[in-house]
Amino acid sequence: MTGTEHWTNKGDIRLFLWRKPPGAGTTPKGSILFVHGSSMASQPTFDLQVPGRPDSSAMEWFAARGFDTWCLDNEGYGRSDKKRPINFDISNGADDLDAASRYVLKTSGAKKLLFYGISSGALKAALFAERHPERVARLALDAFVWTGEGSPTLAERRKRLPEFIAKNRRPIDRAFVQSIFARDHPDTADAATVSAFADAILALDDSVPTGTYVDMCSKLPLVDPARITVPTIIMRGQHDGIAGMDDLIEFFKRLPNPDKQFCVMAGISHASFQQKNYLMAYHILHAFFTQPEPAYRG
Repeated sequence: MTGTEHWTNKGDIRLFLWRKPPGAGTTPKGSILFVHGSSMASQPTFDLQVPGRPDSSAMEWFAARGFDTWCLDNEGYGRSDKKRPINFDISNGADDLDAASRYVLKTSGAKKLLFYGISSGALKAALFAERHPERVARLALDAFVWTGEGSPTLAERRKRLPEFIAKNRRPIDRAFVQSIFARDHPDTADAATVSAFADAILALDDSVPTGTYVDMCSKLPLVDPARITVPTIIMRGQHDGIAGMDDLIEFFKRLPNPDKQFCVMAGISHASFQQKNYLMAYHILHAFFTQPEPAYRG
């Protein structure tokens, strides 16, 4: 399935977008903007190709079912500009979504967008939804964190907070990518997928911004559930060390829109689309994005 590159501006900052349109003969289902996490750009996460692993590209899977699929490299990542001497924090990432969503809406002709964000990408998507609910049809938050309470991954990461605060970027390598899959629960992802994921990430970046790590270790909460008024699903991997269960349930309880769901994904740790159970994550997200609007609102 052929993709096309697109570019938009946030002031004088150039942002890279990647699009895979709906498959031929499919019924249009809407436009999705996928939002990546802290340690990799967008195409490795959402358009990964793994020999022998069907449908490794989430974008292609959803495009084949009628969705116009887009992803964005946040400023500081991948092909987007990296020139500013800042750490590219979560608020800055939400600003990227402002610019990107304007471009996607204009280019696609959609009235609103479907958003999926994972990890710090979920925080960026949630903050954007607070700021611009009029552009969000449905919001999916995967590997999300609210206050950080009950997160062993963040507890361990805070030990390095002074190091992250002291610099704007942190190095990444193959061992780091492998550690994402080793830290929570063994054997939730197969070795070939992890290897292909690492290849794709490292082809674009040998370092990534520190801003999302600093925010998640020292500035939570960054979003207010009471201000997220759009239909929302919380997707939580069974073994995810970022997303504390009680923390997420409390966040979920405070979402004001009754069109909301909380879903636990069995056998999944942190990087849902690179797990052995990735098709489960696709199914859950597809069901939410195709759910009929309520005929009655009591």
